[in-house]
Amino acid sequence: MATVAFYTLGCKVNSYETEAIWQLFKANGYQRVDFEDDSADVYVINTCTVTNTGDKKSRQVIRRAIRRNPEAIVAVTGCYAQTSPDEIAAIPGVDIIVGTQGRDKLIEYVEQIRAERKPIHAVGNIMKARQFEELDVPAFTDRTRASLKIQEGCNNFCTFCIIPWARGLMRSRQPQSVLEQARKLVDAGYMEIVLTGIHTGGYGEDLEDYNLAKLLADLHQVDGLRRIRISSIEASQLTDEVLEVIKHSDRVCRHLHVPLQAGDDEVLKRMRRKYTTAQYRERISKVREVLPGVAITTDVIVGFPGESEAQFENSYNFIRDIQFAALHVFPYSKRSGTPAARMPDQVPEEVKRARVSRLIDLSQQLSRSYAEQFVGQVLEVIPERPFKEDPSSGLMMGYTDNYLNLVFPGSEQLIGKICKVRLEQPGSEYCRGSFLAVAEDAVPRLREGRAV
Repeated sequence: MATVAFYTLGCKVNSYETEAIWQLFKANGYQRVDFEDDSADVYVINTCTVTNTGDKKSRQVIRRAIRRNPEAIVAVTGCYAQTSPDEIAAIPGVDIIVGTQGRDKLIEYVEQIRAERKPIHAVGNIMKARQFEELDVPAFTDRTRASLKIQEGCNNFCTFCIIPWARGLMRSRQPQSVLEQARKLVDAGYMEIVLTGIHTGGYGEDLEDYNLAKLLADLHQVDGLRRIRISSIEASQLTDEVLEVIKHSDRVCRHLHVPLQAGDDEVLKRMRRKYTTAQYRERISKVREVLPGVAITTDVIVGFPGESEAQFENSYNFIRDIQFAALHVFPYSKRSGTPAARMPDQVPEEVKRARVSRLIDLSQQLSRSYAEQFVGQVLEVIPERPFKEDPSSGLMMGYTDNYLNLVFPGSEQLIGKICKVRLEQPGSEYCRGSFLAVAEDAVPRLREGRAV
């Protein structure tokens, strides 16, 4: 039996697509082996290009695969392959280069290499792509949550970001395809589906008379689906129509990841973000009105070119005032080919590090403060794995619908089931609770009064 090994760099969308590519190989009789196995017949590296460091790491992994087994077929795909195919082609030993489109032909390319052993460079102009690439994933290594990719590409062109050039413009998956895939995932035993994409909240902007609000409403008709989680959504995409669906739903999770990037209007303008802090604040207030107890998490870029001390303080205070449940903090990193990389007044690295440290400390305070309001409450948790800090402790860990990481006594038989757990002890990284019972199997329906 032929064997294949995978290495994934970058984001959760890349992880989803690696799983999809694995399904192609699996359907053609391949066995999956660890990337460190030096006897794999094919190595597939799914690359990242979000920063210059991502490019460098991608090259290192490619060379590692070639050294591990010089006789193997080495295929490189993903964002770095899309933006810089010539750099990858210059690495001796690379057989196949495919970007972020046309990956359904990988098996065909592998067979062609076996027959001819001539390198295949199959990277097209992604900016001309107008169709969503259908890559289904019927099962995941994570048994409790399934990702469902609903869109590709981005039209925003923020000044710090290369992704539109790596992924192309917005392409939405057809609604019927999304719903069919959701049913398959529920049939496979998943109770929670995470809607994901490059610009997830923009789903439907390229479709006629259909949008994210309508998709959320339609997903409520999928029997057996208990949780719908949106991986990320811009503040401007939290429209009144979307919020109306959320308001009357008991399946949409009380957790929204709403990227902020900066809490200062001048910095936001230089980033070419399409909102002000006042507009962002107004949308978050609306969300909290319709979804009490919601966890709002966010991304923040620290040390963007020209960010003064006063502007950073504005961001710090804005973040503190909004009371996020958690922050993902990134120091600004130059990305060649983006307008921000050419901007004057680049912030020194030591200044970035100090600002990152302050925001991480703030994030821990905010996370603990958010968790404290749920002490004594009974929450629903889907256990994912034994407690990572002590797997033999008899403790399980999993996420509530509002994304609290909860640790409680239990066995691996509970994995994937919905458990009722009382939160006893809050924390910034995880909370502790006591197991009460496995929830009944009845599937919640969309509550009456939906106005969409």
